[in-house]
Order: sequence, then structure tokens, then C-alpha cells
Amino acid sequence: LPISGASLTVTVGAGGAGRANNSGLSGGNGTNSVFSSITSTGGGGGGGCNSGGNLVGGNGGSGGGGSFTKAGGTGTVGQGNNGGSGNATQETGGGGGGAGGAGGNGGNPAGGAQGAGSASSITGASVTRAQGGEGGWKDTTVAASGGAGAANLGGGGGGGSNGNTTPGGSNGASGVVIIAYADSFAPLTSIGAGLTYSVSTVSRSGFRVYTFTAGTDSIVF
Repeated sequence: LPISGASLTVTVGAGGAGRANNSGLSGGNGTNSVFSSITSTGGGGGGGCNSGGNLVGGNGGSGGGGSFTKAGGTGTVGQGNNGGSGNATQETGGGGGGAGGAGGNGGNPAGGAQGAGSASSITGASVTRAQGGEGGWKDTTVAASGGAGAANLGGGGGGGSNGNTTPGGSNGASGVVIIAYADSFAPLTSIGAGLTYSVSTVSRSGFRVYTFTAGTDSIVF
């Protein structure tokens, strides 16, 4: 990127919203994270279901898992993988795709496994991000829902159980934008007020690491 003196846009994407059980709505797709001309597409939402029918998983950076009778969504080449399909016989949902692997198909009795994330050491420590959410499952004795994705790790939320009174699917995680360059270069000239961030010169020896965790605005090198 030709960045010296340039004003570049940074946007941290939000996680997709989970839905109430039996709402007939699929989970919302996550929004995109952006650094200049580089865009990481938000993940696809999981397919919803109710007595009126089932829905496929949403397409996105990685695909959302399909509901009981439907296919998972399609991931974006170079960013993520497909979601798993639902299991009509067992009434379980497919797992969401992740950056490192596809979501599992719905099983018996559990929902599909979450797609593997991808580990990076850009901050100086290895952190796994962009895992898929676990597929929902049918359980007539326990009301349970998969956990929400952890903030700034880009993971999917877990699917809900089947039934009118059990919990719905959980929210997906927000994204993150991380920039690291040699600390022999000067700090950023300006960072817009619309961004939440931290900067470290000790977490990764020899590097200046900026971690943007929310918002959208411009930065200048």
C-alpha cells in the first residue's frame, strides 16, 4: 500500500445478531472490517427455523450453518469456509464455517461442530480468531443455547435449541483491525476520534502494534 502521508479508512465490523427461537428469522450477517483497500467480509448468519419452514445459512466471509433441512452458507475464497448442513432426521443445525475450516454437519444428538479459526501472532502472542459458531440441537429436557462469540475475535455465536420456549441463537463476535510495523518508523500522525484503539511497542519486540477494536474513521501515517 502507498501509505506515507495518506489518509486511510479503518472500520471494525460488528458481529451478527442472534435471533429468538421460533422467530422464523435467520441470524444476521456480520458487517465488514476494512483497512484501506482491504476488506474482510462479515460472516454469514445461521439459518433460522420455525413451524413455517427452515432457512439456509447466510453467505459471507465464512458461511452460516443451515437449519434442520437446509444447506450451510458459502464462504468467501481466501477468507473463510462454508457452513455445515442441517440434519433433518435429528433436527440439528450445521455449524458455521471458520477461517481455518468448514462447519460440521448437524449430527446426533449435537449440532454441527464450529469451523476452525485461524491463529495469528501479529500482536506478539498467538491468538485464534474467526471460528464458526456451533450448530443448534434439539433437546427435550434441557433448554440450552451456544455461547456468544468473544468480542474482537470475529467468532460466530452458537445456535439455539429447538422449541418454542428454549433460548435462541447467540450473537456473533465483533471483528478487529490490527496494524503492525517496525518501531523504527514514527507513530501514526493522526487517528480519527471515531476509532477505539490501543498501541503497544512491547507486546511484539521491534514492532509498533495498533489494535483497533471498534468504530470507523481515518488514520494517517
